[in-house]
Amino acid sequence: MSELIDLGVVDGAAALARREVSASELTAACLARIREVDGPHSHDGEPDAINAWVRVYEDDAVAAAARADELLAGGDDLSPLVGVPVGLKDLYGVAGKPLTASSRVLADVPEHDCDVWRRLRSAGMVLLGHTHTHEFAAGGTTDQVGNPWDPSRSAGGSSGGSGAALAARMVPAATGTDTAGSLRIPSACCGTSTIKPTRGRISLAGVVPLSWSLDHAGPMARSITDCRVLLAAMAGPDRGRAESALHGVEPDAFAGERSLAGSRIAASPRLGVADLEPDVAGGFDRAVAACRRLGATIVEPPAPAAGFDAGDDFLAVLTTDMRAYHQRFEGQLDQYRPALREWVELGARLGVTGEEYVRVQARRRAMTAAWADWFDEHRIAAVIEPTIPMVAPARGDGYEHAGTDYAMISLTHFWDWTGFPVVSIPSGLGAASGLPVGVSLVGRAASDWILLDLGEDLQRELGVPEPPR
Repeated sequence: MSELIDLGVVDGAAALARREVSASELTAACLARIREVDGPHSHDGEPDAINAWVRVYEDDAVAAAARADELLAGGDDLSPLVGVPVGLKDLYGVAGKPLTASSRVLADVPEHDCDVWRRLRSAGMVLLGHTHTHEFAAGGTTDQVGNPWDPSRSAGGSSGGSGAALAARMVPAATGTDTAGSLRIPSACCGTSTIKPTRGRISLAGVVPLSWSLDHAGPMARSITDCRVLLAAMAGPDRGRAESALHGVEPDAFAGERSLAGSRIAASPRLGVADLEPDVAGGFDRAVAACRRLGATIVEPPAPAAGFDAGDDFLAVLTTDMRAYHQRFEGQLDQYRPALREWVELGARLGVTGEEYVRVQARRRAMTAAWADWFDEHRIAAVIEPTIPMVAPARGDGYEHAGTDYAMISLTHFWDWTGFPVVSIPSGLGAASGLPVGVSLVGRAASDWILLDLGEDLQRELGVPEPPR
């Protein structure tokens, strides 16, 4: 079993294609690993448990794996994902399955699959279950989930269950969402990899929203190579948002022609917005040095005049979008965790008008355009910066008050504001803490596949840390 749970997406798919392992065996190994290390799948979590999963659909997974084995036995022209297990963040709707956003308030049972699961199911993936999120994705901690590196530490959030399940070798692939950092924060905390795609690259239809105009869906895996395969399968337009069709025609996702050699990489002009812990600063220095070894030119242009402080505008959009969705639960505020209740109440107090909302979005467009021009003017292939300024913090207070996790999102939320793609990978372990640290590469809009090329190049140099067994 230990050999099977170590397989990532690409390696697992290759082993399945060569008939070295069956989908049923791979799924059984993942399910056994979940039973072994995850704990009781509880709402609040246990201090010594990982608790990555809200619900595990064991019988359905076994049946899906058997169907995948039939496909693998009978065909050659198959998706590379047939028979590969996956976990879905508890925001992704699956027909006939509960959808709760890790909350006691939501109790939906969708009639239809969300677009992402429809695409992954069509590709032949095997759904193991739903992974925990910070309640309604409204925070960077997911405190009911323990970090596999140290269960007393946070797995990050809001996609903390997915990050923990990957790091603990319970599943080779998972999904998450990102509104202010929720794909990247758990990846940095757990030593895994992700790409926050260009906004609109992946449909959000059927995904529980936090903020409809800031949300991004994305893949999570242990390596960025695995994330590429998942993104290729997940990408596609949302029929309810016409502008997302602009992302429907893709270049070859597997061309792999762009390398760090000869690329201009900008050391982020935003580093001063957060105080970096020494372990994180060390990881950032390692990543920059690796870029130089691989032939990249590191440049340090000043930020555009528009700056990078979305500040009150970000808060206005986030809370207004949240208020619009959560009005359906107005009579159930007492059932929210305290932090989420404060967020919803803040939206009501701010009372942003339609005219104010439009003006904020106009300022957002202008700032995004300024950064797009900046990439072009300085011929920047990617910006490099730490993913978060700290190693995984202690579990505990993320649900007590709204905004207590601001430091977690201090470097991540701006790229949700612009919608630019970001690759996040581990940059080794902290010398003092022994915990993973993360580094990010940020690209201009629609540069997702180029950014993945650069991320793969860098990850081959930095390696992927393996958590304790």
